[in-house]
Amino acid sequence: MKKPLFTGVALAALALSACSTGVTPTTPQSSGSAGSDAGSIYQTDIPRPDACDADSPYVAVSLPNLTNPYYVYMKKGFEDAGKEAGYTVEVQVADNDDAAQLAQVTAMIQKKPCAIALNAVKSAPAAAIVKAANDAGIPVFTVNVTVDPEAMTSQGAKIVQYLGADNTAGGRQSAEQVLKDMGADADLKVGFVSEPDEVPVVLRDQGFRDAIAANPNAEVVATVDGNVKPDDSLKVTQEMMQGNPDINVIFASTGPAAYGAIQAVSGSGKDVKVYGFCAEGETTTDVYPACVAQEPEKYGQLVIGEIKKWLGGEKVETEVLQPLKLFVKGETPADNELG
Repeated sequence: MKKPLFTGVALAALALSACSTGVTPTTPQSSGSAGSDAGSIYQTDIPRPDACDADSPYVAVSLPNLTNPYYVYMKKGFEDAGKEAGYTVEVQVADNDDAAQLAQVTAMIQKKPCAIALNAVKSAPAAAIVKAANDAGIPVFTVNVTVDPEAMTSQGAKIVQYLGADNTAGGRQSAEQVLKDMGADADLKVGFVSEPDEVPVVLRDQGFRDAIAANPNAEVVATVDGNVKPDDSLKVTQEMMQGNPDINVIFASTGPAAYGAIQAVSGSGKDVKVYGFCAEGETTTDVYPACVAQEPEKYGQLVIGEIKKWLGGEKVETEVLQPLKLFVKGETPADNELG
């Protein structure tokens, strides 16, 4: 990941287990398609605000931050595709503050948008944003971060669509590469650098756990919370390795977590391998043998495309899951391919 974009950004390594997250990883995405249990969170009778009939329909976009290069690329995708489609796109950035994101979206609702594209700061608090949009009769298209389905159900909130990575598959791909590189029966002591408050990260971790279980000698021995920030991830990875000297594999379930974990391992002198979601601009190496990448710029473009389809009267899918690209030792993801 390009260092200038992360200067001064704090990060802590992620702690995750099924019992510690507080989020049950049984979202619609967990099976790759919308299931009957999740149907209540989707809006089937989608309103068409009057604003959609304007010459240049106004689309409101809410992103968590621009300190993570991931969102810099996503913002570009929204703006470029929106301009090409003839829409007026406004992007607001919440600086990782749930309350600020709610306030920003509430202010954009007052401008009567045709649609809202929401990349939540955190999964559960975002349900209030969806509910506010529903009450105003504005459809919500979510991207990247899944809004917690239980929180939506409790508030009676509904989304039109989720578009983003197939997160469970991404975690599974990472674990399968670990088994390929280190052996199907190798003695593996795994540490997680995760983010328990974001459903997609919970899914990535669960996908990794499920796949690594094919090796009876693999054990997850520690989890830490990297908060999707490089400096925090560096610090908590160091602490995790100090407290668990037998760790030989780290799964970093976000790009910033991977960056922090790589720096921690590189400075430790330990023989530990880092796998996970790609840190921007980092070439895979002996320390960092493989990663899987998302394409956030493409995601922004695709969401605009889904809104355009909906405006044209086409039925849109409740979930649009994107495959992840795998990079192995010696390969470098493109700038817009990251975790």
